[in-house]
Amino acid sequence: MQTEAGVRAVVAHGRDDLRVDVLAEPVPGSDEALVAIEFGGICGSDLHYWLHGAAGESILKDPLVLGHEVIGRVVRPAADGSGPAEGVRVAVHPATPGPGNGSRFPEDRPNLSPGGTYLGSAATHPHRSGAFAEVVALPSRMLRAIPDALDARAAALIEPLSVAWHAVKQAGEVAGKRVLVVGAGPIGALVVAVLAHHGAGEIIVTDLFEAPLERAKELGAKRTVLASEASELEKLDADVVIESSGSVPGLRTAIKAAMRGGRVVMLGLLPPGDQPVLVSAAIARELELVGSFRFNGEIDEVIAALAAGEIEPSAVVTHVFDVDQALEAFGVAKDSATSGKVLLRFGS
Repeated sequence: MQTEAGVRAVVAHGRDDLRVDVLAEPVPGSDEALVAIEFGGICGSDLHYWLHGAAGESILKDPLVLGHEVIGRVVRPAADGSGPAEGVRVAVHPATPGPGNGSRFPEDRPNLSPGGTYLGSAATHPHRSGAFAEVVALPSRMLRAIPDALDARAAALIEPLSVAWHAVKQAGEVAGKRVLVVGAGPIGALVVAVLAHHGAGEIIVTDLFEAPLERAKELGAKRTVLASEASELEKLDADVVIESSGSVPGLRTAIKAAMRGGRVVMLGLLPPGDQPVLVSAAIARELELVGSFRFNGEIDEVIAALAAGEIEPSAVVTHVFDVDQALEAFGVAKDSATSGKVLLRFGS
C-alpha cells in the first residue's frame, strides 16, 4: 500500500545498489494522469542497471526509478481532459519519440526517432524515470485502456508482447513457414506465442537450458533443440530465424540455420561496439538481416488479441513478488536457467 510519507518505488542508485525508496507522490502536468500501478515486469534493461550501473551505452548518472512493463488504474485523469477517465485500467506505451540530432527516419516508424526516450531509461540526462512505483504520473498519450476482466499475469505482458509482435512483423509473412527462435527467455517465448497466433507452420526453439524450452512448448513450439546441438540446428533450413538471445553465438546460429534466401530478424540486442558476425555466409546465401527495435502501434493489436482471447501468453510468467521483495525478485530474474518473466506486485 501507499505509505503516509509517499509512494514506494524501485530505484537503481548505481551498480549493485537497488533499493525500495519512499518518494513524494508525483505532481502531474496538465496532460498527465496519475496511475496506481498494479503489476510490473522486470526487463533485461532493469537487470543491467542493477548489475552494471548501465544498460549498453546508457550509464546511470543519478538514481533512476526503473520499470517500463506496467499496468495500472487511473486514479486521477489528466486535467486537460485527454486520455482515460478515473477508474479505467490501463497498459502503458513507454516511448516518447523525439527529433534528437535531426537524423532522418520514416515518419511511420517513430521507434526509430533519434531523440526518443523510454520509461526507466538512462539514455538521456536528466534520466527518464520509470514506473516501478505505487503511483506514477504518465502522459495520457501513453495510456491504453484494457478490460477489467483481463487476467493480470497476461495484462502485465502487454509491453514485451508488443516487442515480440513487432519482431514477427519484421519477419514478414510467417503463416505456414518454418521459423526458428534463438533464445527462449521471456521475449523469445513471447515471440513463440505470437508466431503461433500468426499461423507459423513449424516453430522450432533453441536455448541453453531445458526449463525455458519447456515454457516455449506451452506457448506453441513444435520442436525444441538445446543450443549444444549445433550440428542439428545448422540443418534446419528455416524460412525465418528470429534471434532473441542477444549474443554473438546466437546470431551465428541464426545465420547458419536460415535457408538460402531466408530472413534473419535480429531482435536480441548485442553489446555495443564491433561484433564478430558471419557476414560472408550471409552474403553468399543472400540472407536478409533485419533489425527489430521496440515497437510502435503493435500494442493496440496486442490488447485486441488478448481481449478477444486469441493469444494466451501467461505461461511465460514464473514468479510474482511484492514490491518490498524487489531485491529478491531481481535476483531470481537474473537466473535465466530457472526463471521466465518475473513480476512485481504494487499496492494491495
